[in-house]
Amino acid sequence: MMKNLLQIEEYLDILFENPKCELEYTKDYELLIAVMLSAQTTDKGVNKVTRILFKKYDTLEKLSKADLEDIKNIIKPIGNYNKKALNVLEIANTLINKFDGKVPKSHIELESMKGVGRKTANVVLGELFDIPSLAVDTHVLRVSNRLGLTKSKDPLVVETRLKKLFKKENWNKLHKQLVLFGRYKCKAIKPECSNCQFQEFCHKEYKK
Repeated sequence: MMKNLLQIEEYLDILFENPKCELEYTKDYELLIAVMLSAQTTDKGVNKVTRILFKKYDTLEKLSKADLEDIKNIIKPIGNYNKKALNVLEIANTLINKFDGKVPKSHIELESMKGVGRKTANVVLGELFDIPSLAVDTHVLRVSNRLGLTKSKDPLVVETRLKKLFKKENWNKLHKQLVLFGRYKCKAIKPECSNCQFQEFCHKEYKK
């Protein structure tokens, strides 16, 4: 296992030396909202709608007072827009009324907001504040199972396992590397296996 872990880290460093979050944002609260919107959809799709949303409502105050139906119309292309539009307003208002307009730095505070779960909180803590975190989305879940790092479909179980296997100072980078590897290489459908260095210990039967 230790040999595999070293190989995984080395290969991911080659593929994604300086991995970046692909969600577009210029303000802290924009990332929080973008991550919330990214559930069950693609970052590319989220970026298309947030370019419109954040340009039209370019401050947290304006966003908190936005018309619900207008938000729905803007984010409609990403799906589940009724619930997510409500979450946008709830998050904006909670940030203003409870957190003085600033994105909080703890799991408890972040997850107290509408639509913000553990994965979203982990992404925000790692991306905005460089707090060691390891968010588990569908890509991280799939790659972790295929590489034999875990045998679970439970995101919390996978997160706990990965944190035991890898050094804390590498969690934020590793999260982004696994996301990008799952998004562009180890895809759910038609993964690019022919030139992958993980073939010898990959569990290709894991399809999710």
